Amino acid sequence: MSEWLQFHGPNAGYLMELYERYQADPDSVDAATRDFFAAWTPPGVEVRDSEHGAGLDVTRIVGAARLIRYLRELGHVAARIDPLGSDPPGDPGLELISHGVTQADLAMLPAHIIRGPVATHVRNAAEGVERLRQIYSGAIGYETDQIQNWEERNWIREAAESGRFAFDLDTDRQRELLDRLTEVETFERFLHKTFPGQKRFSIEGTDMLVPVIDAIIRNAAAGGTREVVIGMAHRGRINVLAHILGKPYSSILSEFHTPDYTKDTYLGWTGDVKYHLGARKAYRESGVSEMPITLSPNPSHLEYVNPVIVGRARAAQEKRTRPGYPEEDEKESLAILIHGDAAFPGQGIVAETLNMSRLEGYHVGGTIHIILNNQIGFTTDYQESRSTLYASDLARGFEMPVVHVNADNPEACISVARMAWAYRDKFQKDILIDLVGYRRWGHNEGDEPEFTQPRMYEKIRNHPTVREIWARELERRGVITHEEAQARVEGVMQRLQQAFDTVRERQRLAASLPPTEELPPAPLANPLRETIFAKPISAQKLLELNEALLDRPEEFIAHPKLERMLQRRRQTIHDHAGIEWAHAEALAFAAILADGTPIRMTGQDSERGTFSQRHLVLHDSLTGERFVPLHHMPQARAAFALYNSPLSEAAVLAFEYGYSTHAPGTMVLWEAQFGDFANGAQVIIDQFIVAGRSKWAVDPALVLLLPHGYEGQGPEHSSARLERFLQLAATDNIRVANPTTAAQYFHLLRYQASALALHPRPLIVMTPKSLLRNPRSNSSLSDLTAGPFKPVLDRGADAPPPEDVTRLILCSGKVAIDLLASGELERAGGSVDLVRVEMLYPFPEHDLRATLERYPNLHEVIWMQEEPQNMGAWSYIAPRLQAILDDGLTFRYVGRGESASTAEGMHSLHAREQQRILREAVAGVVVSTVR
Repeated sequence: MSEWLQFHGPNAGYLMELYERYQADPDSVDAATRDFFAAWTPPGVEVRDSEHGAGLDVTRIVGAARLIRYLRELGHVAARIDPLGSDPPGDPGLELISHGVTQADLAMLPAHIIRGPVATHVRNAAEGVERLRQIYSGAIGYETDQIQNWEERNWIREAAESGRFAFDLDTDRQRELLDRLTEVETFERFLHKTFPGQKRFSIEGTDMLVPVIDAIIRNAAAGGTREVVIGMAHRGRINVLAHILGKPYSSILSEFHTPDYTKDTYLGWTGDVKYHLGARKAYRESGVSEMPITLSPNPSHLEYVNPVIVGRARAAQEKRTRPGYPEEDEKESLAILIHGDAAFPGQGIVAETLNMSRLEGYHVGGTIHIILNNQIGFTTDYQESRSTLYASDLARGFEMPVVHVNADNPEACISVARMAWAYRDKFQKDILIDLVGYRRWGHNEGDEPEFTQPRMYEKIRNHPTVREIWARELERRGVITHEEAQARVEGVMQRLQQAFDTVRERQRLAASLPPTEELPPAPLANPLRETIFAKPISAQKLLELNEALLDRPEEFIAHPKLERMLQRRRQTIHDHAGIEWAHAEALAFAAILADGTPIRMTGQDSERGTFSQRHLVLHDSLTGERFVPLHHMPQARAAFALYNSPLSEAAVLAFEYGYSTHAPGTMVLWEAQFGDFANGAQVIIDQFIVAGRSKWAVDPALVLLLPHGYEGQGPEHSSARLERFLQLAATDNIRVANPTTAAQYFHLLRYQASALALHPRPLIVMTPKSLLRNPRSNSSLSDLTAGPFKPVLDRGADAPPPEDVTRLILCSGKVAIDLLASGELERAGGSVDLVRVEMLYPFPEHDLRATLERYPNLHEVIWMQEEPQNMGAWSYIAPRLQAILDDGLTFRYVGRGESASTAEGMHSLHAREQQRILREAVAGVVVSTVR
């Protein structure tokens, strides 16, 4: 009883509320409170208010306290966030009667029961509860109960209740907001009238997006941010290009009319539709240094730009000029992602991107997310497109605050934008704004929305625009007159008409000129024949780098088995064919860092290597502490970053793509656990990596390391789908290599690093599994110093005299090593030779012609592969080889037949088929294999 008497009035009520929470979930209160309640039983007595001397029923106090907590935690379900006026779902817990209290009861309770900023502005609990309803169930709804950190929850509560991020009452700011909304709306109306039915994916209904982004950028710039990167799909993109990125009206209007790309074209250029394009602007404001803003180009694959933007933001935040992991500064950039309300819960890459937000290799100090919520996906109602109440509910699982706001309430929207920036700046975490509006037209402007949503569009047809709503409010406040508001509309319309007239006049003059004869495109130079090979490296320097890689602090104790394996490299570097694949890779990385080129590499288990081959990050066997030899190498002149990635392909690869486009001088590598898994990122490969240069003039130099090779491990651990990359290769857009020796891989990596500045292109490498430790793939120190990378590789000293050869086997990849190890070539007696095509695209025509010319008595050429006939390189290589072979030569295929699956599921079947392929290629006749 003595403990109970320490608490009076509302404090006693609060104690009872805590006790109820403890009974429901002991972990919901702190440890000290748990200990107290474990030995305590509440009495059922009347409690006196020590301040007023009045008798207060504890149950009333508890009910009031619980109501206040519910308003703060669940007020959002009663918030009026739909501009079209639909009733919110509500919750019984938000009602007085459900807590056993009445309005009269609340009027009896003192103000400080509220406990927070509101309490200082009200006379009693009744007044405070009403103020809380306005804050938490008005035009803004706050979701914070998913956040585990009390400081964050309390910060948001204080921000909401204090109103410190409220929109300025300054009349200049209010007029400025009207001017912005006038530009946004009038621009859309002009396009609608001038280009009826043309797709533009209008922003109308969520016009406040532009002022919201304005507010975030302004606050970010004032807070010291030095770059902003933005990603969004097509909805509202043209308006954002015009009014956030400052793209001239004339440029946009010319794209609607008849765009002229002739001044920008090069071989392979295709351009893209107007609502996929990106732009860059230098932001300037009084007192703020110049800050670039970039809107990244994006295909129609809605949310796939998300990790691209985050990757770009990370690249902007890192300084990579010193050895070790790059130095990071979150002030260097801010990522803003604009999502669709149907796509946010519907596209898995959203969850993948959110999952990376707090991981060491991927965090950017918080991304500001905005859901452009028009309450409909194409023609699908939200009830049919998600299984959650809100479009934003996915974000709750990542402990980020979610703030819903009515897009027809400009002041609420600006307040939320300011708070979002301040939260991100303070906590370096993601935050999401759910901007709830509507879509004035159909999915596109040629669409009829009333076919599928007649009742919604009846409301929209008669609903005023947010510009009209704000203009009327400013008229009511006496800030402007109706005539002044209308004059603003007419002024923007006049500017747009002048821009359009200029575009038409230019095109009229262009049409009056005599046609010019088009010049044929210049032939593509084979970049492998250009003078951008890596500089030769001496044996002495490689030996020094090798020693540096093997150096350890005396106190560091690696796993004994691993230490023995690594220390053997001190001797094997001198041995004939003593350098394994991973050893050559480590030496290549060391040489690249010594040349001053930073490296970033990520992938699933890439620190150790899927096949326990890499071990570039070591762990002390006693303490678990990490040690990265490449960070402590005295020769290093740049940063080296290696991270294990989450179990994701699409988002991680997209992140690295974005990083590589924003850090063009950095060698960026992504490694799949098995090459087959790259198909989980096919959208990124198809739409960004191979086509980005043609569509958007973007030049990444990302390296994809894809383990590939048939060892009988089944359909999902054999093929990196070489055929897909070769099908996508055109107009010098990528490089596709299938090297078979450690030295070839060493030279290829150094070549790619050297090409970053002069000829950047994505490099797709089919990397090995079983060849990682195969002696026939090993190389000698002299092979590493000899260089450069050879697109076509012969047998060297082991080859028979060329005049004795009548049958030449061409192949690519691991199957060549299988053939060399089989003994079949020796049994052929010198009449058969083997040549490996190590670089498949660009097609090494020059090297292959020179190779073929060395065989004067050749009768037959065979293309051998281990992949099925409808996969691998055959469909790509056959017409190209046929074009350079003499007419008298027989040319045929040897390999697996066509198949729906990439490989056999049983090792025994694989072994028999592999043996058949090798024998048939050498014998030149069909060899049957008994199964």
